[in-house]
Amino acid sequence: MFLQLMKRLGEAKALDPAVRTAEPLAARLIADARLRRFFHGDATGIPPHVILTDVPFGAWFMAVFLDFFPDDGSRRAARRLVGLGVLAAAPTGLSGWAEWARADTATRRIGVVHAAANLTATMIFLASWRARRRDRHRRGVNLARVGALVLIVGGFLGGYMRSVRRP
Repeated sequence: MFLQLMKRLGEAKALDPAVRTAEPLAARLIADARLRRFFHGDATGIPPHVILTDVPFGAWFMAVFLDFFPDDGSRRAARRLVGLGVLAAAPTGLSGWAEWARADTATRRIGVVHAAANLTATMIFLASWRARRRDRHRRGVNLARVGALVLIVGGFLGGYMRSVRRP
């Protein structure tokens, strides 16, 4: 079922306007040959996006874990982790767009859905961080849980793209 959904997303021409909108911006990220080699991971064999995703994912999921503990230290640490994830989302997203710029059409279609899910998750976690900063802890926790669910969807899409990526 998941693979069928991915195939349908890859064939969804309705996503082409979003792809066309993102193409010029993503192309700028790899216009310089040195940046293109860096974002493609030529020196290490691993594109930075693969590594950078661990920071927001790890920070946000650790915050969700800490939310199960009611003490002030856990609350403070969770708030900081949510903030770290929000900050780390920017370079993670940029590196993803640089990889996306070199992808085929089907992967680009899936990629815009992946990016939309991850941007949505980031905005939800930003709202969680703001709620926590305003001492609305319960609201921040609930937002983080919703953000985590959206992030899982984005992660599955990204993992699928990585598994079928054409060099």
